[in-house]
Amino acid sequence: MSCRDNTVTPPSAINEALQLLGVRRLLLGIQDPAFPTAPGQDIGRGSPYGQAARDFLSFARRLGFNGVQLGPQGMTSPGNASPYDSTQFSRNPLSLDLAELTGTAGGNLLAASTLAELTQQEVAPAKSGQLDGARAWKTLARVEGELWTSFRAGQARGERSEMTADFARFQQDEADWLVADGLYALLCRWYGERSWLDWTGPEAELDRHLWVPEQGKEQRATARQAQLVAQYQEGLTAYAFTQFLLDRQHQVLRRFAREVGLDLFGDMQIGFSSADAWFARSFLLPGYRLGAPPSRTNPEGQPWNYPLLDPDQYFDATGEPGPALRFLTRRVGRMFDEYDGLRIDHPHGLICPWVYRANQPDALAAVQGGARLFEAPDLDDHPDLARYAIARADQLDRSLPRHDDHWVSELDEDQVRRYDVQLATIMDVARARGRDTRAIACEILSTQPYPIQRVMALHGLGRFRITQKADLANPADVYRSENAQPEDWIMLGNHDTPPIWRLADQWLADGTARGHADYLAM
Repeated sequence: MSCRDNTVTPPSAINEALQLLGVRRLLLGIQDPAFPTAPGQDIGRGSPYGQAARDFLSFARRLGFNGVQLGPQGMTSPGNASPYDSTQFSRNPLSLDLAELTGTAGGNLLAASTLAELTQQEVAPAKSGQLDGARAWKTLARVEGELWTSFRAGQARGERSEMTADFARFQQDEADWLVADGLYALLCRWYGERSWLDWTGPEAELDRHLWVPEQGKEQRATARQAQLVAQYQEGLTAYAFTQFLLDRQHQVLRRFAREVGLDLFGDMQIGFSSADAWFARSFLLPGYRLGAPPSRTNPEGQPWNYPLLDPDQYFDATGEPGPALRFLTRRVGRMFDEYDGLRIDHPHGLICPWVYRANQPDALAAVQGGARLFEAPDLDDHPDLARYAIARADQLDRSLPRHDDHWVSELDEDQVRRYDVQLATIMDVARARGRDTRAIACEILSTQPYPIQRVMALHGLGRFRITQKADLANPADVYRSENAQPEDWIMLGNHDTPPIWRLADQWLADGTARGHADYLAM
């Protein structure tokens, strides 16, 4: 079966099988760097926007998949490639399909000779077909300037009028995040590619607090913003142009996916990038960070060091959405403009986040001694959290650890609605864009605290059932597929689990393969 075969309808037997099984959505999960590239176009990293990616997606459709789950597509950095630490608005320029930009459809912005030079460099056999982030970043640094210079040269010759008009609309529509993200990228470059927390120099203190100035420095901060925008006008416009090209290619991908019968799901990561934290600091919770408590998945817990939205700024004094919820609404609205559905990464962080004190010398010890933000009405070691408590003291089962799913034993309807504020905001945006619960996948894994269970039930949302983690000795285990409900998402693994063929080898080696085979046969 050739990937270039124009027929993308799966065999009727596959469709019939999915219907018999009651499977409404069969998604293929893949991160941007893992997409294939065509010969002569490999820069060390895949792109979802090239012809090779479209061929692969056509092949996936013929296998019976009716949707694709992408990972977070935000901007990363050379020092941290995790997409779950990436920007919430800006896309990663490493995902640009450079081959398209050498042709008419891409505006002939990149010389074919440049692409040939960059892709014909010798690649060590061990690296062939593997991610080579250093090479990809080096290529990007080379081509971004050429793309912008080429566009400006065409404008000067009176060409590219349609692209110019589209770019102007894009800049106007997305100005709020383009300016903030662009300024951050340019300031990081100025300060030696360091995070805003590590900026040093005469203006560093003001630049670190540019969007939330210290008392008495408001006018200086406003003047500094205007100065930086004027100083970096060319750089900000070039930054916006790269994002514009990514947006154009993404829209092409989405149209293609619709044509072949694939829904496109985005990944709404729970984390804030350093760029987001720098801009959003005025409406983030001070003094605490979001992490994962001890659990079956990670018995020691995980100090993620993510900031989180300040509950005091969910609403303003009149009861209207405050800056925190306006930011969330803007982010989710943009995502639903770009995807058919969303995977919500760790909805715990939206409903009942596990928090720990920031700036502690031992972050792991801090997260292990943390608490849930809305379930600490009277904890001696976290008195500052009492103001945010939704659960009352008499509703806590203190015979259990704080992170236990049943630490909160009961809630009334008003309390459930208070836990639901952020998820309800997401669902409101989804409905306004014509989506329903089938367009939402919530990454709830081994733990589901009682408040989350109640909130999820409000919306008819399900959880994840990762079958490779099934406990064969426990019929009630949450990962066993027979315990799934119609609204749940069943999967063999996710981005945190080993490939099934590696796991099968392990089962054979440790003697558990027979048990897994018997369970599957049953």
